[in-house]
Amino acid sequence: MKKPNERALRFKYIRVLEKFVKRTIALVKHDDFDYEIFKKKIIENYKFIKDVESIRLDSEYMKKLKNYAQITLDMIDNHSEDFEKEKQLLLKEANLLHKEKNKTNYKKDKHIKKSFTDGY
Repeated sequence: MKKPNERALRFKYIRVLEKFVKRTIALVKHDDFDYEIFKKKIIENYKFIKDVESIRLDSEYMKKLKNYAQITLDMIDNHSEDFEKEKQLLLKEANLLHKEKNKTNYKKDKHIKKSFTDGY
């Protein structure tokens, strides 16, 4: 059997990480948040990450993505009684992660026609 190349493994690992993080964020933002359901779903979703070979990630966004997944797993093991502080931290980290992802997006000039001068 032919071994998949490194690029294919990298894409697969990134996709699994992103799915895990998106599902985690959706669970945290849910209106009817229940810790027991949250814990059960996180453990179920983590099984997909364990099945995929871990690859070295270079970009800052990917490192933060992996870090967010690790923070989530750590909070499952060590949490307070009401899980409110942990929930707020997860939401804050999710916002920072989203900000990091969109940092490289192209920003369009809104009033380009006003600033245009052709020299006449």
